[in-house]
Amino acid sequence: MSAYILVDVKVTDAVRYENYKRMAEQAVMRHGGRYLVRGGETVALEGDWRPNRIVVLEFPSLEHIKMFYKSAEYVAAAELRKGCAEMRMIGVSGV
Repeated sequence: MSAYILVDVKVTDAVRYENYKRMAEQAVMRHGGRYLVRGGETVALEGDWRPNRIVVLEFPSLEHIKMFYKSAEYVAAAELRKGCAEMRMIGVSGV
């Protein structure tokens, strides 16, 4: 069953964030993931949520997400992201 990573990220240093994006993308692909949404335009439909930059990734399973998130490649990317973005991220199983 597919699983998804949902991300709301506030970029504070766009130049440095580009380096994170490149490294993260490589880790995503190595672990069977793909980007479905990557910073597109958003519109609030209900409530007061005002997201920053939204990213949605699809993986084959929640186990793949866990392996990706703990992988040396992604840990290195996340370290690079420190100080250039504030990120909220969850993994969720699909239907």
